[in-house]
Amino acid sequence: MCRHGLPPDSRAVGLTAVRPPPPDVIDRLLGRAGLKAEIAELREERDSLAAQLDAESERRREAVRDRQAAEERVNQLETRIETLEHRIETLEDRGDHEEETGAVDVRGRERLTRDRLREVLDRLRSVDTGREGALSAAVDDTLPEPVTDALGDRAPAARRVAPALIYHDDAGLVSVALDPPIHPAPFHEWGDGFRVDDGWFRPTGRFGFALVRSDTFAAGVYEGSERRSFDRFRSDVTSEHDKGGFSQARFERRREGEIDDHLDRVETALTDLDAERLIVVGESTALSRLSVDATHTATADATGADEAALDDAFRDFWTTELTLL
Repeated sequence: MCRHGLPPDSRAVGLTAVRPPPPDVIDRLLGRAGLKAEIAELREERDSLAAQLDAESERRREAVRDRQAAEERVNQLETRIETLEHRIETLEDRGDHEEETGAVDVRGRERLTRDRLREVLDRLRSVDTGREGALSAAVDDTLPEPVTDALGDRAPAARRVAPALIYHDDAGLVSVALDPPIHPAPFHEWGDGFRVDDGWFRPTGRFGFALVRSDTFAAGVYEGSERRSFDRFRSDVTSEHDKGGFSQARFERRREGEIDDHLDRVETALTDLDAERLIVVGESTALSRLSVDATHTATADATGADEAALDDAFRDFWTTELTLL
């Protein structure tokens, strides 16, 4: 007998190691198996919905990018429309009426800037026909009867390029139409020479000139073609709908609000320009939302750095198209 009152060989009896049951057995015993299965199903559903949400977010971002690209293209097209509109009819059938009146097509076209423009204007001023031999006319979409009569078979060609300034002599040696940056009020008159005003074609006097886009502003005060001052700024306007955050509708409202804030700054800056005359060019969508007392406005597709873009817009605005009737 040992000290504990047990036989020596009985100490190992009943001490065989007991193995724990497998985890799945424990889960079944404790009721956790069903919960884990449900968790797995929920996780699978969650992952599926997250994938759908990511796909939908990507589609929305793509839609926003497409919309912005479309807006930019619209601005470019509207800019070109203004300069090409009067050319459209030259690509269409002349029609029976024009055939009966002996209509002729235009003899040529040329875009005039700087030295070439000065040269052409000087030639027009040099014409001396004697009394009542030179017709000068500023016409809108409709040619007045005296102008139509004077042009004869060239009148249909003049209609196709109107509104324009028309110069025609009684011998038919000179017969041209000019599309100037600044269109004067309609008139027609006969004289011994042509009426050519530099202010219709070239920058004269003191004036403000500004380029406005939805996120960009650049402006200067000019004395003739010389810029005397320069002001510019850019505004942070959201350009893409980032993943997450808020809905596309809210993104659009936010972006429109940022553009409104930018245009408010633009209006203040234009008001502060030290010039009585003001010419504003830029994106048509931005110009349509401005509330300023501009002497003239025009669309422009100038892009790039602020100062370079302003110079490009200035040069493009002061361009005249010459049409030989």
